[in-house]
Amino acid sequence: MKARHKRFAIILGGLAALGIAAALILNAFQSNLVFFFTPTQVANGEAPKDRAFRIGGLVKEGSLQRTDITARFVVTDTAKEIPVAYTGILPDLFSEGKGVVAQGALGADGKFTATEVLAKHDENYMPPEAKHAVDQAHEASKTLKQ
Repeated sequence: MKARHKRFAIILGGLAALGIAAALILNAFQSNLVFFFTPTQVANGEAPKDRAFRIGGLVKEGSLQRTDITARFVVTDTAKEIPVAYTGILPDLFSEGKGVVAQGALGADGKFTATEVLAKHDENYMPPEAKHAVDQAHEASKTLKQ
């Protein structure tokens, strides 16, 4: 084999290795990508049915029910409500009427099964996406009332 052919084979092998590495990285990134949706978007069918996503809003007052380590509550953006079930220990700062983001999947029955629940970290904090969703829902409800 000539030196020219060897260099060509090495370059071709290097490009193939880079292509495979890029494909593996993009595949891992895609499988770990989690999108945020509001209760209104979930109720309108915009959320994926077959993969995990995050839902955020406020925990509806009076909706929290605990049995053993399973908690059931309702997440709302003041326009729509989505029931959530979570098995595990809730964060210490989790409470009704406060901001929450839950990660999980939507069941066929329309209930959200959370694998992780994130609560606010002080009395003034709400996740930016959840605050934006609540603000939009308030504006929409004002427009409908007029």
